[in-house]
Amino acid sequence: MASAPWDNEMTQRLAAKFGPAISEFATYLGQNFMVAETASVPAIIEALKTEEGFDYLVDLTAVDYPNKPERFELVYILYSFRRNERVRVKTRVLEGQKPHSIAAIHKTANWLEREVFDMFGIEFAHHPDLRRILLPDEWQGHPLRKEYGITQMDDQWVKENLAIESGH
Repeated sequence: MASAPWDNEMTQRLAAKFGPAISEFATYLGQNFMVAETASVPAIIEALKTEEGFDYLVDLTAVDYPNKPERFELVYILYSFRRNERVRVKTRVLEGQKPHSIAAIHKTANWLEREVFDMFGIEFAHHPDLRRILLPDEWQGHPLRKEYGITQMDDQWVKENLAIESGH
């Protein structure tokens, strides 16, 4: 199934305000999303929060496309209690690019950005405390990257801390 255009008063306001920084407004299976330039994401999320009522950052995740020039896609999922509506903001990120943290806009971004860093290795510029959140500090690699095989793990860490062989 292909996505369909998403057009309403809110998307028109955002398009007028951000112009080409938002390249697409679409919906897929009832899920509305926009695709934006990485540098504009904090301003767009701030506008969604203060002007449109999307005051809850539900989740932030990433998708790894290792064969694409912009390897990662960040997906911010926002919710408006007033509207009872979700919206996604997607942006493409180059390997090594550091998107700006939105922890100053949404406090929940602090831990969500740490999770994306831990699992994908994406660093967020100006994050207040960017460090691993799920894996031990000594862990090598980022498990949700596509080159990180399902049977691959930090064998040395497992031996040292769990005193077992990894089993693969």
